[in-house]
Amino acid sequence: MLVLFTDTDTDITPSEAKEYGYRLISMPYSIDGVTTYPYVDFETFDAHAFYEKLRGGVLPTTSAISVEQYVQYFEPVFADGDDILYVHFSRAMTATFDAMDEAVASLKEKYPERAFYEIDTKGITIGSLNIVKEVGDLYQAGKTAEEILAWAKEEVDRFAVYFFVDDLKFFRHSGRVSGIAGTMGTLLGIRPIIHMNSEGKMVSVGKEKGRAKAMDRLVGIVEELGDHVADHRVIVGHSDMEDVADEVIAALKARYGDSLRVEKTLVNPTAGSHCGPNGVGISFHAVHR
Repeated sequence: MLVLFTDTDTDITPSEAKEYGYRLISMPYSIDGVTTYPYVDFETFDAHAFYEKLRGGVLPTTSAISVEQYVQYFEPVFADGDDILYVHFSRAMTATFDAMDEAVASLKEKYPERAFYEIDTKGITIGSLNIVKEVGDLYQAGKTAEEILAWAKEEVDRFAVYFFVDDLKFFRHSGRVSGIAGTMGTLLGIRPIIHMNSEGKMVSVGKEKGRAKAMDRLVGIVEELGDHVADHRVIVGHSDMEDVADEVIAALKARYGDSLRVEKTLVNPTAGSHCGPNGVGISFHAVHR
């Protein structure tokens, strides 16, 4: 039997994970020296309370999980005689997968007959979530690990994500995005348009002055790069800016029709520690990222 894993940095919730058959790995964040594991230390993510703390000046940090923690997640599955497929956020963004590799190597020595597969979504938050759900669909349709991996080889780079945030100090603090000038952009009302490239890194690819123009730019990018957009999910994510997310969804439906399969989700707190509040992004099927 094949057992699916994903992690909380993909924005998936426990109920969604259960729906698709995923086991969920919690990626932590820390505030004032207190480390929190999403959906382990709380059941429901109170996004407004979390992002209000950030608006008040809190700058959270994030950290990798240990080799031992990965072993605790994976060993029960191998011990039951099952194989693992882990669909995870971008390797290029963290050192946590070095610990995962070490854990898997040690487990393979103990369970040599077991297989461990992985799909690097080369994304995070909604970009990963779109791929996680597509893989979940394939899994529920009875596809084998090999068939799913073949699909991922062709399709991972065709799920694009573009987004902006109002306040750039969180990205400046985290150092996760190349090509932005944090303080000056915020003072001038400049909103860089950021995307996940094919290396799994966040890169600024343009800028707009004002929120309205940034929203229009996102929708315009979908029109420019979209490929069979209506045949796949479009996911709109936000970091406690639901009204703007709703405006983006309305603009997408005006372009593609009310039947467009649009899902709205909250940016998880671990990734939100890097992007901060008041951000909106779109993930869609594209000709390329």
